Amino acid sequence: MCHRIKKIIINATDHETRVCLLENDVPVEFFLEGHENKRCVGTVCKGRVTKVLPGMQSAFVDIGMDRDAFLYVMDIVDNLDDIEKSILFGEYEDTELEIEKSNRENDRVLERNQNQISITDLLREGQEIMVQVAKEPIGGKGARVTTHITLPGRYLVYMPTVHHIGISKRIEEEEERKRLKELIQKIRPAGTGFIVRTAGEGKLEEEFKTDFEALLKLWHNIQDISEKAKSPSIIHRDLDLVFKTVRDLFTDEVERLEIDNEIEYQRLVEYVHAIQPHLTQRVKFYLKSVPIFEEYGVEDEIEKALNRKVWLKSGGYIVIDQTEALVSIDVNTGKYVGKRNFEDTITRTNLEAAKEIMRQIRLRDLGGIIIIDFIDMQQEENKQKVLETLESEIRKDRSKVNILPLSELGLIQMTRKRMRPSLGRSLMRPCPYCHGSGLIKSKSTICHEIQREIHKMAPSLYEQEILLRVNPVIANYLRKEEDYIIYELESNYKTNISIKADESLHHEQFDIMIF
Repeated sequence: MCHRIKKIIINATDHETRVCLLENDVPVEFFLEGHENKRCVGTVCKGRVTKVLPGMQSAFVDIGMDRDAFLYVMDIVDNLDDIEKSILFGEYEDTELEIEKSNRENDRVLERNQNQISITDLLREGQEIMVQVAKEPIGGKGARVTTHITLPGRYLVYMPTVHHIGISKRIEEEEERKRLKELIQKIRPAGTGFIVRTAGEGKLEEEFKTDFEALLKLWHNIQDISEKAKSPSIIHRDLDLVFKTVRDLFTDEVERLEIDNEIEYQRLVEYVHAIQPHLTQRVKFYLKSVPIFEEYGVEDEIEKALNRKVWLKSGGYIVIDQTEALVSIDVNTGKYVGKRNFEDTITRTNLEAAKEIMRQIRLRDLGGIIIIDFIDMQQEENKQKVLETLESEIRKDRSKVNILPLSELGLIQMTRKRMRPSLGRSLMRPCPYCHGSGLIKSKSTICHEIQREIHKMAPSLYEQEILLRVNPVIANYLRKEEDYIIYELESNYKTNISIKADESLHHEQFDIMIF
């Protein structure tokens, strides 16, 4: 397996912070934080229940955002299986919970009885509750929240309301997992829970204690503020993007962290020195005159990641379409014709595409249901090669990905945790012309709409003057390509139609004025 050399580069200004993770100098993950897209996952709020929906076993909670947050019944009760799904959204996807044996029977009882648990037994309209944002608002949906608060530290994630221990699955050595679990058992207060993060591997008891004490102090502070606060209000925000990058991404695997803002660099050095002093020397201040994202080729990669089509080095290409329900990815041979037989050409294109697809998924932060349509292959061994390549690339992803075998239709189906709006949704807005559909009415269609509209006005048109205001493109089309429409209307209604081009009008808009 090729060794991955990781670097983190940060472009920080007064208005926006951008972070990029590179593997072997290739951008693979991108994060953005600014006034318009400040992340809210991890934010603890005091909210007020606005509506309880017994039929959906859920409730809406006003937490001070544009749209009410969504709270599901199993994000309230102490069901460990469901907590595992809700608390590990995005931030701790490298974690696999090991639920203690003493709780397994309780979970089975809850599972048998969960159909009897009604949201109306737990919440009422107007009730104030403390919740944490587990999922960003996406599209027309509000944020998803949970009552199970999780507080991430450098080595631990503290769960004050959940009674179990989890160990990162990236810590593979069985002896180390056993040592960590025994160590956490010693320092864990009764009735609470911990997840040992990947960075905790090899750490000593004192280091965990220091981390835990800071998290416990934070939790007590959150409780104190919540008691005094009015709803809706924010009780606690997670670290800003710069510090969060250090906490979650800056590990021993990263050989260099470079930032172009001197003030942020000084803050960063102090923070790194406080939590992981042995990495302080790897933090560098970027001094070149060329912008840091230009120097590392990130700007070009971001621009490419906003396009549907991505060209492969071989000459093939992939097309990525994101909808509300799913992401579809299509692989094509394009300019690549190969040097041997057709099966070999297809297999090589699919293998290259498998690597690029996973990089694009990470870079664009695509989530939800993802369907990949590879080019059809005849030989089973070639299909297996492509699947193995895809699975190998998936292991590099920090987010939770589930993949199914190749379907009978030759499609790969997978799911990836969707925590926040994708890169495209963060940096782009729906087109004011097509409103995000990617299509507008043809010139011919609009001309015939105008014709039908004038016919509807027939009783008042006879021997009257008509002024038709349209977009310049439509005006030109009416005068040259569809001039027969104007001729027929003038003949039928003994009228004179003047066409005025108006640049302020949308392509599909028109005004009919009678004099």
